[in-house]
Amino acid sequence: MGVIGSGSPSHEAAALAEEVGSAIARAGALLLCGGLGGVMEAACRGAKSAGGTTVAILPGASRRDANPYVDVAIATGMGEMRNALLVRASDALVAVAGEFGTLSEMAFALKTGVPVVGISTWELARDGRAVDAIDRVDSAREAVETAVKKARATTAHRAATPPSTDQ
Repeated sequence: MGVIGSGSPSHEAAALAEEVGSAIARAGALLLCGGLGGVMEAACRGAKSAGGTTVAILPGASRRDANPYVDVAIATGMGEMRNALLVRASDALVAVAGEFGTLSEMAFALKTGVPVVGISTWELARDGRAVDAIDRVDSAREAVETAVKKARATTAHRAATPPSTDQ
């Protein structure tokens, strides 16, 4: 389960992210994130406090950049391009608040069929009209319950769909 959000969140967003991380661990899911500070660190802290496992896909080339709550740090040296790896490695994403990096991850997820559940995050529009592509919720518990349900449906569909042979 991927968690995305601001590197410098408000106190409220950080508290929400910590609750999300804890709920992910209690659901028995692995938490995947960008591994730095802010929402990422708060979510990892929450997951660890509930006995969960955390994996970070880091933008830099050093595993030492990971926050102290990361169990497995993957240093990519790819900068923000690692956002695509994070999205593709996630069965679903929970977006907590966020800035432009979060927006890019949300867009890539929606384009590639990875479900996105949002708490106090970006409002999307196309041609001046709201796009209802994100499941918006009000609590960490609801976010994780929705994300788990969406992830199960998406992974079941992927498993039932044979790989394309088109070139």
